[in-house]
Amino acid sequence: MLDALQAAGYRVRALARQRSERLRGSDVVVGDLRAPGELRGALEGCRYLIHCAALYTFSPRDREALHHVNVAGTAGLLEAARLAGVERAVVTSSSATLGPQRNGRPADERDWAEGGASSAYHHSKLEQERAAFMSGVPAIALLPTAPVGPGDAKPTPTGKLIRDFADGRIFAMPPRGGLNVVPVEDVARAHVGALEHGKPGERYVLGGENLTLDELWRILAELTGRPLPSWRAPYALALGIAHLDELRCRLLPDAVPFAPLEGVRMSRERMFVDASKARRELNFAPGSARDALARAVAWYRGATV
Repeated sequence: MLDALQAAGYRVRALARQRSERLRGSDVVVGDLRAPGELRGALEGCRYLIHCAALYTFSPRDREALHHVNVAGTAGLLEAARLAGVERAVVTSSSATLGPQRNGRPADERDWAEGGASSAYHHSKLEQERAAFMSGVPAIALLPTAPVGPGDAKPTPTGKLIRDFADGRIFAMPPRGGLNVVPVEDVARAHVGALEHGKPGERYVLGGENLTLDELWRILAELTGRPLPSWRAPYALALGIAHLDELRCRLLPDAVPFAPLEGVRMSRERMFVDASKARRELNFAPGSARDALARAVAWYRGATV
């Protein structure tokens, strides 16, 4: 994001939780979305706000924090921006707020996921969007699908899937669902496009290629040289394992889920989207999903050498 903004000629004041080598040379403010009131001073003199920070996790221990960071943090940050005189905001939401394709039609900006209660993370993103549009700052919501590429160090659940496959930790094919994969660099550039061409109050889906999970696994097998798993996990078995993993994580607060319940539930859905609106209005032109996956695999392998 920082690279895309600077390449477009913007002077950036970046928010970070701590000082980072990655942000050296930038105007950096250290702060926390759980204390948004302290950020008003940092927003003074800024014309625009791009809010792409979020807590992205399926861990049971983080469910309360999801609301504090993604929902209350967004509302508080936009109120601080209003008081500081910010003219417009671009808020990064998630395509999960759309739900899966319906009757064979890929989801688009007209769609809203039903309730979102089955996933604390996805529900928090629904509430985040509503908070953004109710704020006093003209806001544009961007809904990326599954961004992939280099630099996902944490990693996100999508990055963990790629890393685990590259490391040979995937032992079974998933249920026959699907997802949309988009290069992370194109998602970053789309934020600049939204800042310059987006319409306040509008949502824009940022999607690349719709892939079945089988197609995704085959691409990763070719890129990593790893064999495809020899058997497919039945959905009922995967769901049972996910419930046991959920219980393990509740009993051991520091545990990290290896079979997130939300992820397993989504694995039988076709999370396909139509990004035509962003292509038309934001000049959004996503590149090859395969190339993005190749860059992600190469980055993870380089990072572990």
